Amino acid sequence: MIVSPPNLGPIKKFDVSSFSILIGRCTSLNSLPSAQTLHSNLIKTGLHRHTFLANRLLDLYSRLGSTTSAFQVFDEIPSKNTFSFNILLALLSKTGRIRDARQLFEEMPQRDTVSWNSIISAYISNGLFAEAFELLYKMQDLGARFSEYTLSLAASCVSDARHAKQVHGFLIRSGLNSSNNVMDNALIDMYGRVGVISYACGVFRAMEDLDVISWNSMISVYGNSGHGEKALECFRSMRAHGFPIDEFTVSSVIHACADLGHLAEGEQLLAQCFKMGFLSNSVVSSAVIDLYSMCGRLENSIRLFEEMDRWDSALCNSMVSTYARIRLVHEARSLFVVALRKEMRPTGFTFASILCSSSCFGLTEQGTQIHCWVFKLGFEADLIVSSALVDMYTKLGSAESALKIFSAMATRDLVFWNTMIMGLARNGQGTEALRIFKQMQDSGTQPDRITLVGVLSACSHEGLVHEGKRIFSSMEKKYGVVRGLEHYNCMVDMMGQAGRLREAMEIIETMPHKPTAATWELLLEACRIHGNMQLEEIVAEKVMELEPCSSVPYFVLARVYGTRGRWESMARVWKTMGDRGVKKVGGCSWICIRNLIFIFTSDQILHYGGEDTYLMLRLLCWEMVGEGYVPEQHEEMEDQEK
Repeated sequence: MIVSPPNLGPIKKFDVSSFSILIGRCTSLNSLPSAQTLHSNLIKTGLHRHTFLANRLLDLYSRLGSTTSAFQVFDEIPSKNTFSFNILLALLSKTGRIRDARQLFEEMPQRDTVSWNSIISAYISNGLFAEAFELLYKMQDLGARFSEYTLSLAASCVSDARHAKQVHGFLIRSGLNSSNNVMDNALIDMYGRVGVISYACGVFRAMEDLDVISWNSMISVYGNSGHGEKALECFRSMRAHGFPIDEFTVSSVIHACADLGHLAEGEQLLAQCFKMGFLSNSVVSSAVIDLYSMCGRLENSIRLFEEMDRWDSALCNSMVSTYARIRLVHEARSLFVVALRKEMRPTGFTFASILCSSSCFGLTEQGTQIHCWVFKLGFEADLIVSSALVDMYTKLGSAESALKIFSAMATRDLVFWNTMIMGLARNGQGTEALRIFKQMQDSGTQPDRITLVGVLSACSHEGLVHEGKRIFSSMEKKYGVVRGLEHYNCMVDMMGQAGRLREAMEIIETMPHKPTAATWELLLEACRIHGNMQLEEIVAEKVMELEPCSSVPYFVLARVYGTRGRWESMARVWKTMGDRGVKKVGGCSWICIRNLIFIFTSDQILHYGGEDTYLMLRLLCWEMVGEGYVPEQHEEMEDQEK
């Protein structure tokens, strides 16, 4: 439908008020032809140079997204004021022309809070968080006035605890006190996102006038940080204080129940959802699907999904991630394709789930196919998706492909850095992992405990004992990271790999954490590699005490006793293993045929056409024997087949 330009009529007196009314009419019509007609009349009367009317026309073109016409109006204003610059700045920011926006910002003779907010918002919208924070620092140095919107923008792009506290400090120094619920709720979300739960609680408890959003934010923070019980306590307190619940409240609490495995409490909330009509909300339904799947009730998840009147992206994404989580890769990919055909846009979490399932089964081809979909749908700049791609390629052993994705990203958060460092360490490329770690520090990103686990693992793989010990000893002082059990395990592995078994033993005996079976198993593997049978026997007995159902220490002890000719001790180990019902964990194999994955153990081969397989092998061996070659395992293979 084409909207005709407004009939200007035979206006005898062209004044500012008349044209202002007409510009307002064009704005309500949202019509570019009308705006252009009015612009022509302004030029004819010479009023296009009037600053007030020009600003209104500039705003009209900005709303219509006509950048060319907006620049024309802007250039024709002889006396530009701050409003003129702000309108064009907002348009450039909205259309993604970040360089032009920054150039215009620098050319402004005067800037107000709106100017700063516009350019900061432009950087945040384009994922350039570091540049946004640089402007915040500059804003503070110049003494520019902060608004609540400025700080809410800053809070939305915070990626670590240091920046979060700086934003909070800006709030206090700017004189914007804590009486504003919108700002306080933004602070709660911010601290929750960077994992500083105590500060989020502090903001929540200091609020004078709590509202539903405040309670919802705190419940969500507890739930997303793995404190499910506290999320439920917060929900009960919310109800006790007489606050009503909404769809967001229910979905957050159901997610907490899913993480805790509290099916009964989750179903009580589900009953409330039926009564209040919340189940028609796809976010609530998605939470219920997650609840059932994480509590081992997949059939209930599927039934609820199929009974929904209308599928949307949230529902499909939840069901895809459910299938992927329990490694039903074929079902996850099939639903993913159906959702795409129905033009339901996947999220970064959907791609991350599917990529994770593909890497678990070593399905390189399927992983690269999903990578193609990521590129086709424009998700290559999404940090969550890029992190998942890097994780997938490193798990598939393709560190080179992972590095290409990593290098192409303009913006990197802590998770992205950690994924790359851990992936390189996992692939034995310790030197490259340490290079990325240095690059991360140079970028100003503060490492966390996961980063340092990856760095210490890299040192272990490369045999960089001196470098590893230096990083380990300076963790708390230099990086502010408290040494945890996982860091001590890395040091045990490092010393063990280097053959310094006594030092590894000393670390275990003196560390402030109680060693687990996994800690002793690292030393046990090192003893096996370096042939220290005496220490191997001691460590194997430790593992057996801590994890009596694991078959590993029994086999190690039996081998040690057999090597020394202690047959009675070896028989005692086998008897103990049998009495405790410990069985050797068998390996399995899988093969992907036409998008279907077949998983089988050695005793299941006949179920998957094993007879034909052995027949073909026998024919091949027969031909080889006919040509004079006698395979060493020929007779043994026939015995196994019989």
